[in-house]
Amino acid sequence: MAGNVLKIIGLILVAIGVVLIYDARSITKKYFGFGDQNDASLGLKLMGFLIAILGGLIVYFN
Repeated sequence: MAGNVLKIIGLILVAIGVVLIYDARSITKKYFGFGDQNDASLGLKLMGFLIAILGGLIVYFN
């Protein structure tokens, strides 16, 4: 039971990471000014990549 819960959490983390990578530019357009968009989108893509890797590791090792 606990293994299934961890797999679901891992899959949710992977999905959130992929969405952050894919929609980083539109998210930054909504929340940041024009000068900050490139740095903010790079940060969101990096954070999305790390979250996706963390979720993938959780799924892989359970």
